[in-house]
Amino acid sequence: MLVGCDFSSSPTQRKPIVVALGSVKQGRVLLRELLRFPTLDAWANWLEQPLEWVGGFDLPFGLPRVLVETLDWPTEWLACMHHYASLSREEIRQEFKAFCDARPVGQKFAHRQTDGPAGSSPSMKWVNPPVAYMLHTGVPRLIATGVTLPGMCVPAVAAYQRTALEAYPGLLARELIGNQSYKSDDKLKQTPERLIARKQLLQALELGQTRLGLRLKLTHAQHDTLVADASGDCLDAVLCMVQAAWAFEQHLGGHACYGLPVFDSLEGWIVSA
Repeated sequence: MLVGCDFSSSPTQRKPIVVALGSVKQGRVLLRELLRFPTLDAWANWLEQPLEWVGGFDLPFGLPRVLVETLDWPTEWLACMHHYASLSREEIRQEFKAFCDARPVGQKFAHRQTDGPAGSSPSMKWVNPPVAYMLHTGVPRLIATGVTLPGMCVPAVAAYQRTALEAYPGLLARELIGNQSYKSDDKLKQTPERLIARKQLLQALELGQTRLGLRLKLTHAQHDTLVADASGDCLDAVLCMVQAAWAFEQHLGGHACYGLPVFDSLEGWIVSA
């Protein structure tokens, strides 16, 4: 089974965590269903289900090495994550702000090696978007579930094979529609232009117009649901699922690390970047 997850560090009934479930066969990615979780506990409980999957999760799996070393935190990934999870959000904000304040203008945030090719935000950002808090809330729950993170963490004992990969829907979306904006949580910005962009993005996915060599298969109802979701959360979950499908096919083709290059295991890497 394939999983794509559009994550939120503070989910609500109005803006839940969205999980897309599906499968891939002969280059066709089928969307089975969309799940919505209004709380972190509900999402974590779902992760505990006795299912086997390969999933793409839209949250950072690691921090920049230069940040970790400057703060004198553990440089082994699992130890670093345990330390990070022990901090409060306010402690994280204070430590990261002090780090930024000590750096020159234009270089305030530290980047991971994957940020360049992926075009992603620094994983230490605590605002716009608060990806540092997404890592803080999401990764410890993945660890607790006993998932495998290729190149980073393999559980000692796993009753079910669950493989989690860091995904980034913006990477795939930009490939298909450039820098057009296709979503907004602000109702005033949920414009006809963004609606058209979602339609164009879905059409490109269904036609297989990506370097990943995959075609998305949707029912008419699924297509309408994805177009109608002006927040883009459902579409982002599907984009993550398509990235997971590519990784799964790389694994089936003999790539032990699901298509990921050799990377710094402290920082992590975004799948297909």
